[in-house]
Amino acid sequence: MLLVAGIVALHRGHALTPTPRPRSGAVLVASGAYRVVRHPIYAGLILGAFGLALVAPWAGTFIATGLLALVLDLKRRREEGWLAERYPGYAAYRQRTKALIPLLY
Repeated sequence: MLLVAGIVALHRGHALTPTPRPRSGAVLVASGAYRVVRHPIYAGLILGAFGLALVAPWAGTFIATGLLALVLDLKRRREEGWLAERYPGYAAYRQRTKALIPLLY
């Protein structure tokens, strides 16, 4: 749900792109799923992988989920540098909104 809500919100704001670098001319999206976490697409992917690991409990699925979370968190950190450069309001948004897990992280 978070994954889809994030995609829809970015698509409506003309900010959806396959790369982490913000699209030229796009606006900062801070509503909908982006009001809950800064990276709902990444959070949705991690949550889905964790759910799969619970359904198919094998060490490999948990390791893959951990690796996915690590890669997406590193990607998120780089992306946020570009977002801060592009959008003057990003610093305030970043302070009030958690990155991937509401109220925690």
